[in-house]
Amino acid sequence: MLVVNRFRGGDGLRADLEAVHALLAGFPGYVDGAIGRNLDEPDLWVLTTRWENVGAYRRALSSYDVKLKGIPVLSQALDEPGAYEVVEPNAVLNEARSRVT
Repeated sequence: MLVVNRFRGGDGLRADLEAVHALLAGFPGYVDGAIGRNLDEPDLWVLTTRWENVGAYRRALSSYDVKLKGIPVLSQALDEPGAYEVVEPNAVLNEARSRVT
């Protein structure tokens, strides 16, 4: 699973994103991630993380430390979809349907 969070902010945002990235990287199921800054719009930042599965990502987000230290930063992300499934050759893709039974 790939998570893409985009932010608008100055150079001070870098330290906040680095702290959140380091925090998330310590959780089981974290695969890798990176922080980037847009070349054309230097106030546009991105935090990408990759996870073994959606459950690992959700468990990381629900932890006390992320709620306390990470959510204040992550809540500043641009309001857009950010969770993506990684598409492998011939993989069966997720279907957009209600999960309520």
